[in-house]
Amino acid sequence: MSLAAKLDELRAASAKRIPEDKRVIMGAATKELAESNIMDGVIKVGDRLPAFSLPNSFDETIESSELLAAGPVVLTVFRGVW
Repeated sequence: MSLAAKLDELRAASAKRIPEDKRVIMGAATKELAESNIMDGVIKVGDRLPAFSLPNSFDETIESSELLAAGPVVLTVFRGVW
């Protein structure tokens, strides 16, 4: 099953569980977010990031410039606290 098909299936299933008045509120909030241009500043695939420094899982500061000097960088962000 494709991701789009699975998402459609999940939407249909949740529509049956969520009361109509709540779905109206959710729909309005979704529309408001879409119209707010909130995604305009989001970094997209292929964009170049500004230089940054971040702590790794050992609480060591990692500089993007040092990593890039060694070659291409793949950045993975984990939610949570180390």
